[in-house]
Amino acid sequence: MSVLHIAEVTKTFSGGTHAVNSFSLDVADGELVCLLGPSGSGKSTLLRMVGGFEQPTSGRITIDGEDVTHLPPERRPTGMVFQSHALWTHMNVFKNLAFGLKLRRMPAGEIREKVEAVLELVGLAGYGDRMTNQLSGGQQQRVALARSLVLEPKILLLDEPFASLDQHLRERLREEVRDIQQRLGITTLFVTHGQDEALSMADRIVVMANGKTEQMGRPDVVYRDPKTPFVAGFIGTMNLVEGEVTNGQFTRSDFTFPLPIADGPATLAIRPEALDLTASDTPKATVHRVTDYGSHGLVDLDLADGTRLKSMVAHPDLFRTGQGVDLKPRAVAAYRNNQQIFRS
Repeated sequence: MSVLHIAEVTKTFSGGTHAVNSFSLDVADGELVCLLGPSGSGKSTLLRMVGGFEQPTSGRITIDGEDVTHLPPERRPTGMVFQSHALWTHMNVFKNLAFGLKLRRMPAGEIREKVEAVLELVGLAGYGDRMTNQLSGGQQQRVALARSLVLEPKILLLDEPFASLDQHLRERLREEVRDIQQRLGITTLFVTHGQDEALSMADRIVVMANGKTEQMGRPDVVYRDPKTPFVAGFIGTMNLVEGEVTNGQFTRSDFTFPLPIADGPATLAIRPEALDLTASDTPKATVHRVTDYGSHGLVDLDLADGTRLKSMVAHPDLFRTGQGVDLKPRAVAAYRNNQQIFRS
């Protein structure tokens, strides 16, 4: 059993800047939790504090009940995989993986057995004699993962490990890493700014902004029910329309929508896949651009005041630039004072 507990952790840099501000999180045994947020949200600083590479200004970090808050990295039961791979280029793959085991004074035969087993696990059986500079970017990242796993850590820490790879390789590797994580049942904390990675890999997502938690939950819940405008705009593609509610009617330019909330300003959130279009002689919007992705189309729309919206359509060939259309949202959320006040 490997449980990570982060309690009220704060990291303050010179000048009083809070990189992480009173952050708390419990990661259950075998769970993969993704820290998701833009640059500067504090996610990597938090991960480095869990790994011992940064010291918290205040707060407490425990692993299986043991306080590791002030332990150096080498004394923590954690394994860290960095974005830069951080491999030793003067060593071959086997020596990269065996280095940490040698420091533990493990017998040579046991070292070889463990290294060969973990290379098999990450799909690099037979690559032990290769120099790291002879490997592709994806292979180097697998070696970096294997170097952490061979030490059998209780907690695996992944700091944007796929950021330097091309999209196709990223998609393949994240599937492989998720499979390995589930096969081993290893508790994992994963940092990314990629929404697709978070949605496809995580058991839970923690959306961070300004060193704090904006929302935490299962990927499907965070996507379908964002609690703040920040989360709504950061997770996936979202139409965020600022307007005014009067007598239960939301209005922005020529676009209106019944909204049963109190009068006043509001922000309406509509996913492109929940915004239906129909040709109209009394249009609420005009088609700006149509993009055909093969499996679906994306229609960019302009309201009369220039507000840009997007709609996902099954048949993009039915729409053309300059065409007038009516807008029919099937599901919406509304926000006021930075909080969700309505959802349909």
